[in-house]
Amino acid sequence: MKKIQVLGTGCAKCNKLAEEAVRAAMDLGIKYDFEKVSDIQKIMAYGVMMTPALVIDGVVKTSGKVPSVDEIKKMLQE
Repeated sequence: MKKIQVLGTGCAKCNKLAEEAVRAAMDLGIKYDFEKVSDIQKIMAYGVMMTPALVIDGVVKTSGKVPSVDEIKKMLQE
């Protein structure tokens, strides 16, 4: 099971990344645990300076942008 986290304060880009990450996981048919992290202290603990950020299995994959669903799929398959 993949652990997918979206780090962000709830802005439009954060919400878009959350939607796209869930869609990518569903398209791939993988089991996943999804969490939205909006606590600034927790976000900073990942070393992220720009949101939104995508974290997969504890590893920051991207920050400061919203990757496409296809890009997220590749990250999930790594």
